[in-house]
Amino acid sequence: MTTTMPEVREPAPPSSDRDRRPKRGGGVMSSTGLYIATGTAAFLFLVPFYLLVRNALSTDAEITGENWKFFPTHLQWGNVTELFTDETVPFAQSLWNSAVVATLHTIGVLLVCSLAGYALARIPYRHANKVFYAVLGTLMVPTAVTFVPSFVLVSSLGWVDTYRGLIIPGLFSGFTCFLFRQYFLGFPKELEEAARVDGLGYWGAYWRIVVPNSLNFFAAMATITFINGWNSFLWPLVIGQDPGSWTVQVALSNYMTNQTVIFHLIFMATAFSILPLVFVFLFLQRWLVQGIAQTGIKG
Repeated sequence: MTTTMPEVREPAPPSSDRDRRPKRGGGVMSSTGLYIATGTAAFLFLVPFYLLVRNALSTDAEITGENWKFFPTHLQWGNVTELFTDETVPFAQSLWNSAVVATLHTIGVLLVCSLAGYALARIPYRHANKVFYAVLGTLMVPTAVTFVPSFVLVSSLGWVDTYRGLIIPGLFSGFTCFLFRQYFLGFPKELEEAARVDGLGYWGAYWRIVVPNSLNFFAAMATITFINGWNSFLWPLVIGQDPGSWTVQVALSNYMTNQTVIFHLIFMATAFSILPLVFVFLFLQRWLVQGIAQTGIKG
């Protein structure tokens, strides 16, 4: 019988402090490249804002002149007064109209689409998938196809130049409904089952359990919906025929006509029109990415 001796391994020589140190060459280069790329992106991102503020405080001659200055010699703060005292374009009223329309539009879309998405994700119904595919089918229909019938319907109801005509036709969004359904499919069922034990139905579970535990996602959807509602142009242009019912985007378009282009008022009005969006985005930005990530959509 042959006895196999166990293999004896020599202990590895102790590594020196130099060997244990992390190699920082690539790390420094990568960090430097990251800082350069971030700084370049930030600069390119801020250039339009600089041009917006610079031109808003300039005269038309300084905006279109050949001799470019980094900032005008005399800041034209009177452009602000001219903007809000212009009788042909009620800009202050248009800001108020946009705020009301965008806010009510956001609340309505969140309520309608979240209820639809929750029903499609949780309520057992043999035709639920068919209804869901029908909702997705609405995303493939061009807006131009439904634009004229929607206007005829709104006009027949007498909703032209009213908040109802501006808000109600856009309360349902197939894409938002799809996102809510995807989110609710990943929502823990154990919480809802515990609510059922306590005697809550679907509405009680939705309102008392699901909504309070989904505020991040609701905030993300609110941000997207508010921005879309604020930036809407074509539908408010058709429905808001009276200057008193113009939204801010419609008011902006009236500073540029076939006869004249009032550059300093265009830039000043644009600066005021984007302020609400900047505040909303800065306040809700951390929920925006989290909410989209929680939908379960893979890129």
